[in-house]
Amino acid sequence: MKIQKVETELYHVPLSRAMVDAIHGVQKEFSLIVVKITTDDGATGMGYTYSVGQVGGTSIATLIHDNLVPLLIGEDPRRIEHLWEKMWWALHYVGRSGIAVFALSAVDTALWDLKARLADEPLWRFLGGHDNKAEAYGGGIDFELSIDELLKQTQGFLDAGLNAIKIKIGRDSIAQECERISAMRDFLGPDRKLMVDVNMKWSVEKAIRAARAFEPYDLYWIEEPTIPDDVEGNRRIQVEGGIPVATGENLHSIYEFRQMIADGGVSFPDADISNLGGITALMKVAHIAEAHNRNLTTHGIQEMHVSCLAAIPNASLLEIHAFRVDDFLVHPLEIKDGYAYASDRPGHGVVIDWDKIAKHKIAFKSAQG
Repeated sequence: MKIQKVETELYHVPLSRAMVDAIHGVQKEFSLIVVKITTDDGATGMGYTYSVGQVGGTSIATLIHDNLVPLLIGEDPRRIEHLWEKMWWALHYVGRSGIAVFALSAVDTALWDLKARLADEPLWRFLGGHDNKAEAYGGGIDFELSIDELLKQTQGFLDAGLNAIKIKIGRDSIAQECERISAMRDFLGPDRKLMVDVNMKWSVEKAIRAARAFEPYDLYWIEEPTIPDDVEGNRRIQVEGGIPVATGENLHSIYEFRQMIADGGVSFPDADISNLGGITALMKVAHIAEAHNRNLTTHGIQEMHVSCLAAIPNASLLEIHAFRVDDFLVHPLEIKDGYAYASDRPGHGVVIDWDKIAKHKIAFKSAQG
Protein backbone atom coordinates (compact mmCIF):
# COMPACT_ATOMS: atom_id res chain seq x y z
CA MET A 1 0.00 0.00 0.00
CA LYS A 2 1.39 3.39 -1.05
CA ILE A 3 0.20 6.97 -0.82
CA GLN A 4 -0.81 7.99 -4.33
CA LYS A 5 -2.38 11.43 -3.87
CA VAL A 6 -2.47 14.17 -1.22
CA GLU A 7 -4.89 17.05 -1.69
CA THR A 8 -4.63 20.34 0.21
CA GLU A 9 -7.59 22.72 0.50
CA LEU A 10 -8.06 26.10 2.18
CA TYR A 11 -11.32 27.57 3.47
CA HIS A 12 -12.16 30.86 5.18
CA VAL A 13 -15.03 29.95 7.49
CA PRO A 14 -17.11 32.84 8.90
CA LEU A 15 -18.13 32.82 12.57
CA SER A 16 -21.79 33.14 13.45
CA ARG A 17 -20.96 36.47 15.12
CA ALA A 18 -17.86 38.58 15.72
CA MET A 19 -16.08 37.40 18.88
CA VAL A 20 -13.57 39.05 21.20
CA ASP A 21 -11.03 37.86 23.78
CA ALA A 22 -8.46 39.69 25.89
CA ILE A 23 -5.48 39.28 23.55
CA HIS A 24 -6.56 38.47 19.96
CA GLY A 25 -9.14 41.25 19.51
CA VAL A 26 -12.15 40.92 17.22
CA GLN A 27 -12.41 37.60 15.39
CA LYS A 28 -14.83 37.23 12.47
CA GLU A 29 -13.62 34.05 10.75
CA PHE A 30 -11.05 31.28 10.85
CA SER A 31 -8.94 29.54 8.22
CA LEU A 32 -9.53 25.81 7.80
CA ILE A 33 -6.73 23.88 6.08
CA VAL A 34 -7.77 20.40 4.96
CA VAL A 35 -5.61 17.43 3.92
CA LYS A 36 -7.06 14.44 2.03
CA ILE A 37 -4.87 11.37 1.51
CA THR A 38 -5.62 8.59 -1.02
CA THR A 39 -3.65 5.36 -1.45
CA ASP A 40 -3.07 3.33 -4.60
CA ASP A 41 -5.80 0.89 -3.57
CA GLY A 42 -8.37 3.59 -2.81
CA ALA A 43 -8.07 3.93 0.97
CA THR A 44 -8.62 7.50 2.21
CA GLY A 45 -8.03 9.67 5.26
CA MET A 46 -8.84 13.29 6.08
CA GLY A 47 -7.41 15.75 8.59
CA TYR A 48 -7.31 19.48 9.15
CA THR A 49 -5.88 22.34 11.15
CA TYR A 50 -7.01 25.93 11.53
CA SER A 51 -5.75 29.44 12.26
CA VAL A 52 -7.34 32.58 13.70
CA GLY A 53 -8.76 34.84 10.98
CA GLN A 54 -6.80 34.57 7.73
CA VAL A 55 -3.41 34.73 9.43
CA GLY A 56 -1.14 31.94 8.23
CA GLY A 57 -3.81 29.93 6.44
CA THR A 58 -2.35 30.33 2.96
CA SER A 59 1.17 29.74 4.26
CA ILE A 60 0.18 26.51 6.03
CA ALA A 61 -1.63 25.19 2.95
CA THR A 62 1.30 26.09 0.71
CA LEU A 63 3.83 24.48 3.05
CA ILE A 64 1.86 21.25 3.05
CA HIS A 65 1.47 21.25 -0.74
CA ASP A 66 5.04 22.24 -1.61
CA ASN A 67 7.11 20.62 1.13
CA LEU A 68 5.20 17.78 2.80
CA VAL A 69 3.30 16.21 -0.07
CA PRO A 70 6.52 15.24 -1.93
CA LEU A 71 7.69 13.45 1.23
CA LEU A 72 4.49 11.40 1.38
CA ILE A 73 3.93 10.21 -2.19
CA GLY A 74 4.92 6.56 -2.53
CA GLU A 75 5.16 5.98 1.23
CA ASP A 76 3.26 3.39 3.27
CA PRO A 77 0.62 5.44 5.17
CA ARG A 78 0.48 2.90 8.00
CA ARG A 79 4.03 3.80 9.12
CA ILE A 80 2.87 6.92 10.94
CA GLU A 81 5.83 7.23 13.32
CA HIS A 82 8.22 7.00 10.37
CA LEU A 83 6.31 9.61 8.39
CA TRP A 84 5.94 11.91 11.40
CA GLU A 85 9.69 11.88 12.02
CA LYS A 86 10.40 12.37 8.33
CA MET A 87 8.17 15.46 8.21
CA TRP A 88 9.39 16.79 11.58
CA TRP A 89 13.03 16.80 10.52
CA ALA A 90 12.22 18.22 7.10
CA LEU A 91 10.53 21.19 8.79
CA HIS A 92 12.77 21.42 11.84
CA TYR A 93 15.22 24.03 10.63
CA VAL A 94 12.57 26.53 9.54
CA GLY A 95 10.45 26.12 12.63
CA ARG A 96 9.67 23.64 15.40
CA SER A 97 6.30 25.31 15.97
CA GLY A 98 4.07 27.83 14.26
CA ILE A 99 3.19 27.26 10.62
CA ALA A 100 5.49 24.23 10.37
CA VAL A 101 3.83 22.21 13.11
CA PHE A 102 0.33 23.30 12.00
CA ALA A 103 1.10 21.77 8.60
CA LEU A 104 2.44 18.57 10.15
CA SER A 105 -0.65 18.35 12.38
CA ALA A 106 -3.14 18.28 9.51
CA VAL A 107 -1.24 15.54 7.68
CA ASP A 108 -0.77 13.42 10.80
CA THR A 109 -4.49 13.52 11.63
CA ALA A 110 -5.34 12.39 8.09
CA LEU A 111 -2.90 9.47 8.44
CA TRP A 112 -4.52 8.31 11.68
CA ASP A 113 -7.97 8.57 10.11
CA LEU A 114 -6.79 6.42 7.20
CA LYS A 115 -5.14 3.83 9.42
CA ALA A 116 -8.16 3.44 11.71
CA ARG A 117 -10.43 3.17 8.67
CA LEU A 118 -8.22 0.40 7.30
CA ALA A 119 -8.69 -1.45 10.58
CA ASP A 120 -12.45 -0.78 10.39
CA GLU A 121 -12.23 0.68 13.90
CA PRO A 122 -13.46 3.96 15.36
CA LEU A 123 -10.49 6.13 16.29
CA TRP A 124 -11.29 6.21 20.02
CA ARG A 125 -11.07 2.43 20.21
CA PHE A 126 -8.13 2.20 17.80
CA LEU A 127 -6.10 4.59 19.99
CA GLY A 128 -6.81 2.79 23.25
CA GLY A 129 -10.52 2.51 23.84
CA HIS A 130 -10.81 3.60 27.45
CA ASP A 131 -14.35 4.98 27.05
CA ASN A 132 -16.63 6.16 24.28
CA LYS A 133 -17.27 9.61 25.75
CA ALA A 134 -15.64 12.61 27.41
CA GLU A 135 -17.01 15.16 29.83
CA ALA A 136 -17.48 18.41 27.92
CA TYR A 137 -17.74 22.12 28.65
CA GLY A 138 -18.96 25.18 26.80
CA GLY A 139 -16.14 27.60 25.99
CA GLY A 140 -17.47 30.89 24.70
CA ILE A 141 -15.39 33.69 23.19
CA ASP A 142 -17.39 36.17 25.20
CA PHE A 143 -15.06 38.85 26.52
CA GLU A 144 -17.25 41.69 25.24
CA LEU A 145 -20.60 40.33 26.42
CA SER A 146 -22.55 42.03 29.19
CA ILE A 147 -23.38 39.93 32.22
CA ASP A 148 -26.94 39.47 30.97
CA GLU A 149 -25.65 38.35 27.56
CA LEU A 150 -23.15 36.06 29.27
CA LEU A 151 -25.89 34.38 31.27
CA LYS A 152 -28.03 34.00 28.16
CA GLN A 153 -25.14 32.30 26.36
CA THR A 154 -24.62 30.05 29.38
CA GLN A 155 -28.25 29.00 29.35
CA GLY A 156 -27.77 28.00 25.72
CA PHE A 157 -24.85 25.75 26.72
CA LEU A 158 -26.93 24.18 29.47
CA ASP A 159 -29.84 23.64 27.10
CA ALA A 160 -27.42 21.89 24.71
CA GLY A 161 -26.60 19.33 27.39
CA LEU A 162 -23.41 20.81 28.87
CA ASN A 163 -22.89 21.10 32.63
CA ALA A 164 -19.52 22.89 32.76
CA ILE A 165 -18.75 26.41 31.49
CA LYS A 166 -15.71 28.57 30.78
CA ILE A 167 -15.75 32.34 30.28
CA LYS A 168 -13.16 34.78 28.94
CA ILE A 169 -11.57 37.29 31.33
CA GLY A 170 -8.42 39.45 31.31
CA ARG A 171 -9.54 42.99 32.08
CA ASP A 172 -7.46 45.51 34.00
CA SER A 173 -10.03 45.57 36.79
CA ILE A 174 -10.00 42.45 38.97
CA ALA A 175 -13.10 43.75 40.76
CA GLN A 176 -14.97 43.82 37.43
CA GLU A 177 -13.93 40.23 36.76
CA CYS A 178 -15.11 39.20 40.21
CA GLU A 179 -18.51 40.70 39.43
CA ARG A 180 -18.83 38.61 36.26
CA ILE A 181 -17.55 35.42 37.88
CA SER A 182 -19.83 35.88 40.88
CA ALA A 183 -22.83 36.26 38.58
CA MET A 184 -21.83 33.10 36.75
CA ARG A 185 -21.39 31.11 39.96
CA ASP A 186 -24.79 32.25 41.24
CA PHE A 187 -26.37 31.28 37.91
CA LEU A 188 -24.71 27.86 37.70
CA GLY A 189 -25.09 26.94 41.36
CA PRO A 190 -22.42 25.31 43.54
CA ASP A 191 -22.06 21.96 41.79
CA ARG A 192 -21.29 22.77 38.14
CA LYS A 193 -17.69 23.31 37.02
CA LEU A 194 -16.77 26.92 36.20
CA MET A 195 -13.48 27.91 34.53
CA VAL A 196 -11.99 31.22 33.39
CA ASP A 197 -9.59 31.93 30.51
CA VAL A 198 -7.22 34.91 30.56
CA ASN A 199 -5.67 34.25 27.13
CA MET A 200 -2.16 35.08 28.48
CA LYS A 201 -3.13 38.70 29.20
CA TRP A 202 -1.80 39.14 32.74
CA SER A 203 1.59 39.35 34.40
CA VAL A 204 2.41 36.70 36.99
CA GLU A 205 1.88 39.08 39.90
CA LYS A 206 -1.49 40.28 38.63
CA ALA A 207 -2.62 36.71 37.98
CA ILE A 208 -1.71 35.76 41.55
CA ARG A 209 -3.71 38.70 42.94
CA ALA A 210 -6.66 37.81 40.73
CA ALA A 211 -6.56 34.12 41.64
CA ARG A 212 -6.67 35.01 45.34
CA ALA A 213 -9.64 37.31 44.71
CA PHE A 214 -11.44 34.50 42.85
CA GLU A 215 -11.18 32.08 45.79
CA PRO A 216 -14.85 32.43 46.89
CA TYR A 217 -16.13 31.27 43.49
CA ASP A 218 -14.68 27.74 43.48
CA LEU A 219 -13.10 27.88 40.03
CA TYR A 220 -12.11 24.54 38.53
CA TRP A 221 -9.15 26.16 36.77
CA ILE A 222 -7.72 29.44 35.52
CA GLU A 223 -6.55 29.05 31.93
CA GLU A 224 -3.50 30.72 30.41
CA PRO A 225 -3.21 33.29 33.21
CA THR A 226 0.13 34.40 31.75
CA ILE A 227 2.41 33.56 28.82
CA PRO A 228 3.17 29.83 28.39
CA ASP A 229 6.90 30.55 28.01
CA ASP A 230 7.12 31.35 31.73
CA VAL A 231 7.03 27.91 33.33
CA GLU A 232 8.10 29.18 36.76
CA GLY A 233 5.51 31.95 36.57
CA ASN A 234 2.72 29.49 35.89
CA ARG A 235 3.95 27.36 38.79
CA ARG A 236 3.88 30.39 41.10
CA ILE A 237 0.33 31.26 40.05
CA GLN A 238 -0.84 27.79 41.06
CA VAL A 239 1.04 27.72 44.35
CA GLU A 240 0.54 31.33 45.45
CA GLY A 241 -2.84 31.94 43.81
CA GLY A 242 -4.42 28.70 44.95
CA ILE A 243 -6.27 27.84 41.71
CA PRO A 244 -5.19 25.04 39.33
CA VAL A 245 -3.73 26.29 36.04
CA ALA A 246 -4.71 24.96 32.61
CA THR A 247 -2.33 25.83 29.79
CA GLY A 248 -0.93 24.33 26.61
CA GLU A 249 -2.88 25.51 23.58
CA ASN A 250 0.15 27.64 22.69
CA LEU A 251 2.69 24.89 23.33
CA HIS A 252 3.75 23.26 20.08
CA SER A 253 5.85 20.22 20.95
CA ILE A 254 5.92 17.28 23.33
CA TYR A 255 9.12 18.75 24.78
CA GLU A 256 7.42 22.00 25.80
CA PHE A 257 4.65 20.02 27.46
CA ARG A 258 7.16 17.78 29.23
CA GLN A 259 8.88 20.80 30.74
CA MET A 260 5.64 22.52 31.77
CA ILE A 261 4.28 19.34 33.38
CA ALA A 262 7.50 18.13 35.02
CA ASP A 263 8.31 21.57 36.46
CA GLY A 264 4.86 21.94 38.03
CA GLY A 265 3.56 24.76 35.83
CA VAL A 266 0.23 23.14 34.99
CA SER A 267 -2.47 21.04 36.62
CA PHE A 268 -4.51 20.52 33.45
CA PRO A 269 -2.31 20.22 30.33
CA ASP A 270 -4.36 21.62 27.43
CA ALA A 271 -3.39 20.03 24.11
CA ASP A 272 -4.59 20.66 20.56
CA ILE A 273 -3.95 18.26 17.66
CA SER A 274 -4.14 21.17 15.21
CA ASN A 275 -0.98 22.89 16.47
CA LEU A 276 0.95 20.25 18.43
CA GLY A 277 1.82 17.77 15.70
CA GLY A 278 -1.44 15.92 15.31
CA ILE A 279 -2.73 12.83 17.05
CA THR A 280 0.75 11.28 17.26
CA ALA A 281 1.99 14.13 19.45
CA LEU A 282 -1.20 14.50 21.50
CA MET A 283 -1.15 10.85 22.56
CA LYS A 284 2.46 11.22 23.71
CA VAL A 285 1.53 14.29 25.76
CA ALA A 286 -1.35 12.31 27.26
CA HIS A 287 1.09 9.63 28.41
CA ILE A 288 3.54 12.22 29.80
CA ALA A 289 0.64 13.76 31.72
CA GLU A 290 -0.48 10.37 33.02
CA ALA A 291 3.06 9.62 34.26
CA HIS A 292 2.88 12.87 36.27
CA ASN A 293 -0.65 12.16 37.58
CA ARG A 294 -2.23 14.91 35.47
CA ASN A 295 -5.45 14.77 33.48
CA LEU A 296 -5.41 16.04 29.89
CA THR A 297 -7.88 18.57 28.52
CA THR A 298 -8.17 19.71 24.89
CA HIS A 299 -8.54 22.99 23.04
CA GLY A 300 -11.17 23.28 20.30
CA ILE A 301 -11.72 20.86 17.37
CA GLN A 302 -14.12 18.99 19.64
CA GLU A 303 -15.36 16.73 16.85
CA MET A 304 -11.81 15.30 16.58
CA HIS A 305 -10.59 15.61 20.15
CA VAL A 306 -13.48 13.65 21.61
CA SER A 307 -11.98 10.46 20.14
CA CYS A 308 -8.56 11.24 21.63
CA LEU A 309 -9.91 11.88 25.12
CA ALA A 310 -12.17 8.84 24.95
CA ALA A 311 -9.11 6.71 24.23
CA ILE A 312 -7.16 7.55 27.39
CA PRO A 313 -7.65 6.90 31.14
CA ASN A 314 -6.53 10.39 32.23
CA ALA A 315 -9.01 12.52 30.31
CA SER A 316 -10.22 15.79 31.76
CA LEU A 317 -12.66 18.10 29.97
CA LEU A 318 -13.36 18.43 26.24
CA GLU A 319 -13.76 22.04 25.15
CA ILE A 320 -16.75 22.82 22.94
CA HIS A 321 -15.18 25.80 21.20
CA ALA A 322 -16.74 28.71 19.36
CA PHE A 323 -14.53 28.05 16.32
CA ARG A 324 -16.41 25.10 14.90
CA VAL A 325 -17.31 23.34 11.68
CA ASP A 326 -20.67 22.21 13.08
CA ASP A 327 -22.66 23.84 10.29
CA PHE A 328 -20.86 21.64 7.75
CA LEU A 329 -20.87 18.30 9.59
CA VAL A 330 -22.94 15.45 8.18
CA HIS A 331 -22.98 13.88 11.67
CA PRO A 332 -23.10 16.51 14.45
CA LEU A 333 -21.25 15.78 17.68
CA GLU A 334 -23.58 14.02 20.13
CA ILE A 335 -23.79 15.73 23.55
CA LYS A 336 -25.93 14.38 26.36
CA ASP A 337 -25.98 14.87 30.14
CA GLY A 338 -22.67 16.72 30.16
CA TYR A 339 -20.78 14.28 27.92
CA ALA A 340 -19.74 14.29 24.27
CA TYR A 341 -19.74 10.89 22.58
CA ALA A 342 -17.06 9.71 20.19
CA SER A 343 -18.15 8.44 16.79
CA ASP A 344 -18.38 4.70 16.23
CA ARG A 345 -17.80 5.14 12.49
CA PRO A 346 -14.41 3.90 11.21
CA GLY A 347 -11.68 6.50 11.60
CA HIS A 348 -12.37 9.75 13.43
CA GLY A 349 -15.87 9.71 11.97
CA VAL A 350 -15.86 13.41 11.05
CA VAL A 351 -17.67 13.78 7.74
CA ILE A 352 -17.79 17.26 6.19
CA ASP A 353 -20.42 18.23 3.65
CA TRP A 354 -17.99 19.39 0.97
CA ASP A 355 -20.73 20.79 -1.24
CA LYS A 356 -22.02 22.95 1.60
CA ILE A 357 -18.62 24.32 2.60
CA ALA A 358 -17.48 24.80 -1.02
CA LYS A 359 -18.55 28.47 -1.13
CA HIS A 360 -15.87 29.25 1.46
CA LYS A 361 -13.02 27.59 -0.45
CA ILE A 362 -10.04 29.81 -1.26
CA ALA A 363 -7.50 29.29 -4.04
CA PHE A 364 -3.86 29.56 -3.00
CA LYS A 365 -0.70 29.81 -5.07
CA SER A 366 1.92 27.10 -4.88
CA ALA A 367 5.39 26.68 -6.31
CA GLN A 368 4.35 23.16 -7.35
CA GLY A 369 1.38 24.39 -9.35
